Amino acid sequence: MQRMAESATVMVMHDLRLEELNAKNAVAANGLTLKRGQEAFLVPASNEAYVDQSSTWTRVVYAGDDLVAYIMANFDAESSKEEYRSSVLRMHVAGTAQGQGVGTFAVGQVADEAKRRGFDALYAVWEPGDLGPTAFFTAIGFDVVGETEFGDQIGRRTL
Repeated sequence: MQRMAESATVMVMHDLRLEELNAKNAVAANGLTLKRGQEAFLVPASNEAYVDQSSTWTRVVYAGDDLVAYIMANFDAESSKEEYRSSVLRMHVAGTAQGQGVGTFAVGQVADEAKRRGFDALYAVWEPGDLGPTAFFTAIGFDVVGETEFGDQIGRRTL
């Protein structure tokens, strides 16, 4: 059973847990339904040209028994692009779970892993736009520090 505690402005999910992406949960992760219009802001695969696929870190987030998010990060201290050394590359949060602390939890888990691996900053790369994640990333401590050659925003958060 999913439990929620109401604050003054948002609902916050409890019992969140992170699990590695695997064959058992991949279908559910691929089937996450975002809010209408957000599909256009998914990170294109072309942005991963600088990512060594062996350095990717993929996880799913559960709220109780429900899979509510997918996150892909990259940890590669040797990457030629600083924004891909310790970075959030993709994050999909189910539309029904947005605004409830799921994305904050997921990015927090990536930040903890980055610190554990010795990084002092975490980057995120996303497509800008009215329905895109700019407000989310800036609200959780990322500063927009540039843009990729593909026109996506680069955010940086000091750890």
